[in-house]
Amino acid sequence: MQSIMASRAEDEQREPINEQAVANKYASMRTELNQIYSKITELEMEVSEHSLVINAIQPLDPTRRCFRMIGGVLVERTIQEVLPAVQRNKEGLEEVIARLNEALEKKKKEISDFEAKYKIRIRKPDGETKDDGGRKEGSAQGVLVGPAGGSE
Repeated sequence: MQSIMASRAEDEQREPINEQAVANKYASMRTELNQIYSKITELEMEVSEHSLVINAIQPLDPTRRCFRMIGGVLVERTIQEVLPAVQRNKEGLEEVIARLNEALEKKKKEISDFEAKYKIRIRKPDGETKDDGGRKEGSAQGVLVGPAGGSE
């Protein structure tokens, strides 16, 4: 009798730990997803910067000198030396972004499978459960009507 009660007590203790483990795993998966999003955004900004540089130096004379930062050191080169390197770097970044997008899709599917397996539903914060009237009033705040600048 005592062993039955002890095993029931152990089962009851294991369940919250299991729920906590599921919650922790889910939170870590969401964190990984956010990190992938952040990395993709960061790399897209770098691709944008590379495009700006390419567009700025492409029409210039190939023998013109330019400066390039390599590993924290500013080096002097010609445009004909720098332009192909910048274009290669941009292409490499685009390949990395494509791989990260694939990883992002896999992670999204993994999270959605995990949500389905453990019947996870995201609760909205209390502030978002207001009726539509409350939202409309809140969204109207900060809207300026009329001429700006006060030139009167």
